[in-house]
Amino acid sequence: MNHNYWDVIIVGAGPAGLSAALMLGRSRRSVLVVDAGAGRNRFAARMHGVLGHDGKPPAQLRAEGRAEAEAYGVRFEEGSVAAVSREGDGVRVETDGGVHSARALIVATGVRDELPGIPGLAERWGETVLHCPFCHGWEVRDRRLAVLATSPMSVHQAEMVRGLSDRVTLFAAGAGALSDEARIRLTARGIEIVEQPVREVLGAAPEIEGVRVEGGAVVPVDAIFTGGTLVPHDGFLAGLGLARTQMPFGAFLAVDAAGRTSDERIWAVGNVVSPMANVPMSMGAGAMTGSAVQGALIGWDTDAAVARLSA
Repeated sequence: MNHNYWDVIIVGAGPAGLSAALMLGRSRRSVLVVDAGAGRNRFAARMHGVLGHDGKPPAQLRAEGRAEAEAYGVRFEEGSVAAVSREGDGVRVETDGGVHSARALIVATGVRDELPGIPGLAERWGETVLHCPFCHGWEVRDRRLAVLATSPMSVHQAEMVRGLSDRVTLFAAGAGALSDEARIRLTARGIEIVEQPVREVLGAAPEIEGVRVEGGAVVPVDAIFTGGTLVPHDGFLAGLGLARTQMPFGAFLAVDAAGRTSDERIWAVGNVVSPMANVPMSMGAGAMTGSAVQGALIGWDTDAAVARLSA
């Protein structure tokens, strides 16, 4: 087999990419997975809410998933993708390791969380500065919790966090002007609203002792939930002009239910198109997309066979 030509190239070896690779490897397809080794959840020591894997380190899940895919002939290349272009009935993919061609491409590169530039925030990300109540809430239950608002959606996040503790503070400056209804809902649940902008997170990292706000006051806090700007890792597709859809948190690649983009040869799955999906959601979506790509390949194979027969 020419190892520069593949049935499918998958960019990204997180839960979505590995699940797609497993489905395609088991379907006897030649698959190359290109991965830069910078998974979104690498900052977390444990995954939670993942049936059968609760509490497992993210790196362990990735290593086990890779080994399972390799058992079916899936190949892996360490590195990044520089550019993708169309090439006949397929795609041309330029990576750190060379140039590859494939009949189909699956993009599973995830997103980057760009946190507010507040001193003390980034170095605690994944430990005491968190984003998902379902993924990390149990570990900080009943403690002094805070929500650092970065958009109007943070009001809903504060309501979610209130289910974990009766001591919740919303630092509301980043949410914009709160409506009367929002204030009533927050107050009814006993959520303290702090209007002053946050200036610093205090304590010996990764622990938090409190949050200093504008004016110098310190609010005691043990853990912070927040959300950064979500930046999808899809810049290498820029030259293809793929359709995008506007979400409340930014513009993302537009895909159908199976992950197919506006180009029939390119799919995208996982956080790169669904940034709020957790690990099991991404795994399920990856399995769906892998199956859909196999279906497309079967269709193209059959079309070619019919054309040869007719000739």
